[in-house]
Amino acid sequence: MLEEVERWLSDRSWSVADRPLHRILAAKRATGQTVSVVLPALNEEATVGEIVSVIRRDLVLRAPLVDEVVVVDSGSTDRTAETAAAAGATVVHRDAILPRIPAVPGKGEVLWRSLLVTRGDVVCFVDADLREFSSDFVSGIVGPLLTDPAVHLVKAMYDRPLGAAAGQGGRVTELMARPLLNMHWPQLAGFVQPLGGEYAARRSLLERLPFPVGYGVELGMLVDALHLVGLDALAQVDVGVRKHRHQDGQALGRMAAAIYRTAQLRLARGHLVRPSLTQFERAGTGFEPRTYSVDTEERPPMAGVAEYRARRVA
Repeated sequence: MLEEVERWLSDRSWSVADRPLHRILAAKRATGQTVSVVLPALNEEATVGEIVSVIRRDLVLRAPLVDEVVVVDSGSTDRTAETAAAAGATVVHRDAILPRIPAVPGKGEVLWRSLLVTRGDVVCFVDADLREFSSDFVSGIVGPLLTDPAVHLVKAMYDRPLGAAAGQGGRVTELMARPLLNMHWPQLAGFVQPLGGEYAARRSLLERLPFPVGYGVELGMLVDALHLVGLDALAQVDVGVRKHRHQDGQALGRMAAAIYRTAQLRLARGHLVRPSLTQFERAGTGFEPRTYSVDTEERPPMAGVAEYRARRVA
């Protein structure tokens, strides 16, 4: 590990207990910064309501840390939108945001569009499939941004159990993302959960970043933020244990392909000869190929979008 990274681990890796909530609230009052929490959601009826309820109970009603909770529905076919709204979130459908640009499927697409329907100086992203959710996930990663002006992006770090096996979650992280980062961006080797969906950043940074539309968004954002603001502007906070719905092996393969493509673009901005992934499924006595396109599209920095600039002026 680079000496720079060892120092960074000491200086920029914290525990949620390092910043008590009263200290974070005092910093928020002193600076006047506002906080938005965004949950990208696709068919998360079973979990999204509890997450919204906990955030509102702990960080809106009991302690005025969060100014708005926004769920961006990515085309759910269940009652995700109704459940989130009943819990107190503002719910916006992906297709209703910036309609002149047709939406494409993908998590990064939803996160990018969320910048147009939120107002916070600090934007906190939280996945909508978490179980046994704690508001520490929000206060923990928002805290450094409110208390330290030198910090621009904070990722949550946590244990990820896989069933009864402790620490065995995050398979794409260990098999794809971590090797890529260690080999090509060793300054980022200290991140425990580089692909984690819980992170917060200053709007002033997010609006200058391109957003891969799919699963590559977390890796792309981390790499681009490193180049834009430097390692010391990035940090991570230990928030305990993350429990969520795990995907099957083939879905993980598609995720890994998208992440590799995102890394490839940042390494060379070259042309991918065959931007697709073929996987195999048993059918009868043999295997049938299933070919999926790999996410290759990226949205430009929001600061360059006319509707966003107009809203900022207004």
